Parts: sequence; C-alpha cells; structure tokens
Amino acid sequence: MSEQIQRAKVLKELEPLHSAWQDWQRAQESLRDSASLLNDPDPTIRELANEEREALSTTLSSYITDMFPSLLLPSTSSPTSSLSAIIDLKSGVGGDESSLFLGEVLRMYERIAAASGFTPEMVSKNDLEGSRWGVKDAILEVKGKGAYDMFRWESGVHRVQRVPATETSGRVHTSTIAVIVLPNSDPHAAEGEQDIVDEKDVRVDVMRSRGAGGQHVNKTESAVRLVHEPTGITVSMQESRSQHQNKARAWQILRARLLDRKMLEEAQKKRAARRNLVKGADRSEKIRTYNYPQDRVTDHRIGLTVNNIMGVLEGEGLVGIIEELKRENDAQAMEDLLSDVD
Repeated sequence: MSEQIQRAKVLKELEPLHSAWQDWQRAQESLRDSASLLNDPDPTIRELANEEREALSTTLSSYITDMFPSLLLPSTSSPTSSLSAIIDLKSGVGGDESSLFLGEVLRMYERIAAASGFTPEMVSKNDLEGSRWGVKDAILEVKGKGAYDMFRWESGVHRVQRVPATETSGRVHTSTIAVIVLPNSDPHAAEGEQDIVDEKDVRVDVMRSRGAGGQHVNKTESAVRLVHEPTGITVSMQESRSQHQNKARAWQILRARLLDRKMLEEAQKKRAARRNLVKGADRSEKIRTYNYPQDRVTDHRIGLTVNNIMGVLEGEGLVGIIEELKRENDAQAMEDLLSDVD
C-alpha cells in the first residue's frame, strides 16, 4: 500500500509536466502545418502564416526556458517545499555593534515572514543588557509551507560595515553575525513516517534557570537540556517558566538540527565535487555584506549588489536577493540534472 500511495503521489506531481508536454507537441505540430502556408499565393494568408509562426516560436521558446525547468526542478531539487523554518541567529565579531545589527536582521526576517504569509514566532531571545534594540542571540520559528525554501539562502555569516553611534572619530567598524536556517521537522506530519530522532538516544536533564528573569529563577527546575548522544548535539532551553514548554521547544530544535544534518550529508553525497550555491555545511562562510557608507548590500555567492540598505532591511529588497539566489540555484540544478542524464 505504501508503494502504491507513493506511486500515486508521483503521478499526481507529474500531471502538470504531462499537460505541458502535450501542449508543446501540439504547438510543434501547428508550427509544421504553418510552414506550407508560407508560400501561399495569397499575400494575406502568407502574412497570417508568418504571424502564427512568430507566435508559436515564442511559445515554444518560453516552454524551453521557463515552463519545463519550473516543472522539472521542484521534484528534483526541493524535497523540502512543505517544511517550515527555524532561524538561529548569533552575534559574532564586533561586540555590542554585532548585537545591534543582529536585532535589525531579526526584525527584517520577522517583517518579510509576515509579508510573505508566514507566521513568525520567537522561540528564544537573549537581549543585550542595557540596550533597547541589541540582541545577543535569538531563535525565530517561521511557520508555513515553503518557509524553509524561502529562508534557506540566509545561512552563513552576515557582515556589516558602518560607523557605530558611539564612535567619535567617524571610523568605520566591521561586525558579523552568524545565521543558521534549519528545516522544521514535524514528527506527526506524515502518519507512519519514521521520526528523525530515537528518544532512547537522548539524555534529558532538568535544572534551575540561570540569569535574569524574575522570582522563578533558581527556584524551579524549569530549564531543560537535551543531549543527543550519537552526535553530541546539545540543546538547552529556559525561555519559559514551564518545564513542559521548554522541553517541547528543545525537542523541536533538536529534531530540526538532526534533519538539517541529515539533509546536508545527503546533499554532499549527491553533489560530490560539483559547484554549489550554498557550499555544504560550512556555516562560517561570509555570504553577504551590508555597507552603510556606500548604501549597498552585496551577496558574495552570486556577486549581486543592491544599492539600498534600508530597502533590504525593510524586507522588500531582501525578496529580490532571495529570488536571484533561487534563480541561480535552479539554473545550477538544471545543469546538474542534464549532466546526470548524459
């Protein structure tokens, strides 16, 4: 039954491609039929035949450049199209300035998520002490089908170059933050599907919360730490006063990290030595620079520069960058697909 269900699912996914292929064949046949009318003695018929050939040629060209690639690629390059996303942000080089920039990027992701029809929800957030906007680290969940495929391009090191508000000499400082986008795995999404983690492999520790947070700190054992012993992955959560909520969140993050690890390993096996847009599991790679003095944002993976920092931080400009990254990735995926066929 599982094989039949899988086969039916594949056939359903191929229906648009089959329909497009039939349209392509009909257009080709019409193009061949119009050839005999190009030499018709009636000039009106010849003119109509020429117009039809031009229109059919344009249609066939669009099928090759747009229609077929868009129908072929989703089934081969995006098995994650139904997943939500978890965005993990950490401040890096630059001290307080790094934390301030992290806060701005976090707001950028919240805005673009909401504008795209997703639901952003803060999992944890460690604010910079004494700062209204600075954030040392944060985990943002973006709920909604397709969220992971949209935000996956944000993984890597983001660099900002600007003059800090506290800088008296006007010197430009360089700060960095690290972003990791994880696929949000729901163990109950597909009935009968094996969970990414075996609970017997996980050690669960409960402890008292540490740090600022009110009277409950150090009085109730609400903090939770999960240790996945086969991989050594550790997740700690103390955002909520409820141990139950912290445990649920910790399991969610652990599953996301394990799924991300599995996907990266599979991608490396398939990719081998080929060029890739987001290079493997190296999350230390600098992917983008936000240069305030020159009002430009540069994505180093595709050499794209946008002259409007505030437009990017408001979200609209980031959508354009993401679309260019996706377009480049689709072109590479199609090249790899054709290479496999050869």
